[in-house]
Amino acid sequence: MRRPSRDRWLVSYADFITLLFAFFVVMYSAAQLDKRRAAELATAIQTAFLQGGSLPPNPAGASVASSDATLLATRVEHTLAPEIASGDVAVRSSSEGLIVSLREIGFFDSGSDKIKPGAAAAFARLAEVLQPTTNHIRIEGHTDNVPIHNARFFSNWDLSSARATETVRLLIHDGLGPERLAAAGYSEYHAVASNDTPDGRALNRRVDVVIIRHTAP
Repeated sequence: MRRPSRDRWLVSYADFITLLFAFFVVMYSAAQLDKRRAAELATAIQTAFLQGGSLPPNPAGASVASSDATLLATRVEHTLAPEIASGDVAVRSSSEGLIVSLREIGFFDSGSDKIKPGAAAAFARLAEVLQPTTNHIRIEGHTDNVPIHNARFFSNWDLSSARATETVRLLIHDGLGPERLAAAGYSEYHAVASNDTPDGRALNRRVDVVIIRHTAP
């Protein structure tokens, strides 16, 4: 009479291991699918905000960078993170829209309206972020209160306007529609800091990219 094999338990064990492996494969696949779906959902939401105008109406004077408009501010801050870290760029909100301040030290030589060669990449990155939006954008040139009068610029009005116009030109070159853009020069009259100190004057010498929020019809 043939004796029963003592190793038959291995068959059941192998079946169990196979089923366990299959179970974890299914669970892993489901988890990866959930991640993909979450990523697709996040992308869809982001696209909707950008294409629909990232700066919705601002009820009761709430900050434009709060609530849903945080998405655009976050994208700008991420895109210009190196320049923000070095102090060349500041991002803030106002009742009118999101303001990206490009300080002279990082983008223009003193008394010049020509963009520094090293700043061109930052403009290209900013334009890429703004392209999917439909917001109108006003470029504002600002100076400190130190008078300028040379062969090219008769006054700070000329310098601030020229810098705004040059910034518009560069953003159009980088892909923004010219119908969305406007340029304005404010000379020394919209200061954000005191002109009594060198640090304050440095903050006032800037070009502001004002991304104007959408208003309700």
